[in-house]
Amino acid sequence: MRLSRQIGEALADGLTDKGAQTAARRLARLLAADAVALADCERLLAVAGPLDTEAALGILTESLDLLEPVTAPPLRAAPLVVSGDLAGCLLVAGDVSDAELAEAAHLVATALDHAELDRSRERIAAADLRTLRAQISPHFMHNALAAISAHTRTDPERARELLTDFSDYLRYSFAGTGDFATVAAELQAVQTYLELQRARFDDRLDITLRIAPEVLPVPIPFLVVQPIVENAVRHGFESRPGTGHIAVRGFSEGALCVIEIEDDGAGMEPEAAKAILTGKHAGGGRIGLANVDRRLRAVYGPEYGLWLDTAPGAGTKATVRIPRYARGVHA
Repeated sequence: MRLSRQIGEALADGLTDKGAQTAARRLARLLAADAVALADCERLLAVAGPLDTEAALGILTESLDLLEPVTAPPLRAAPLVVSGDLAGCLLVAGDVSDAELAEAAHLVATALDHAELDRSRERIAAADLRTLRAQISPHFMHNALAAISAHTRTDPERARELLTDFSDYLRYSFAGTGDFATVAAELQAVQTYLELQRARFDDRLDITLRIAPEVLPVPIPFLVVQPIVENAVRHGFESRPGTGHIAVRGFSEGALCVIEIEDDGAGMEPEAAKAILTGKHAGGGRIGLANVDRRLRAVYGPEYGLWLDTAPGAGTKATVRIPRYARGVHA
């Protein structure tokens, strides 16, 4: 079991020269084979153990052409089919049965399939981040500048502070330093955003931020929390009179980092919330929530994402749960 896991780890980036060489060595140990070779559809990538290269290339080519296992004692070869496409070939030399060869080929193909899935998730997450950056709300930007302008005569000092906040917010939102930030950096941007909104609403917006220290360094996909907070302001508070309250909480829950954004606004029907997260909401204007949910699931898997707890007149609580420690995720 340990060798099987190590083979999967070696092929986490696909059939690369380095990964294939490591995987070939571990496959040779797993099968107790004299030699093991891995090839893509064009060339021999790695060999572990003594091997007749000319004979190996011949049987590999035959197996790739026939798309089925081929035996030419003492060599056996099996094609590697990943998601219906030919990815390469596995060859073994020695006292290895057909069943053992088939099981080893399945192990390699499954590892390659997982690697391709991870790359697809990364591409989806990157594309969604580009979309989200392109949708930084012009509505918010206009209103933030209007609020700053309104303070230039009555309170120039606060206007200068708000202008600095606005500059910091834009710098963070359009930063090109990667696809991940820390929870601390993300929440700092959220606090800046909320201060700008507080000025816009003449301090009628009540804000609570309560973050446990242990989650501050946790890596989180860039621009995950801000779109949720913006949604809370726009749809929970913007159209109603009086004071509104938005609470942002972050804490650990075992191996999870949990972030909650709760407002006391109008709320909505639970079915409407479900439609929003699936991108099927007819009302529009909430594409950021579906984007956030899709990116979280693309990065961490389908068991993670964004949850909305809401009812008409009862406000909305949005909850993000992500692993505190995730392989390959760094801020």
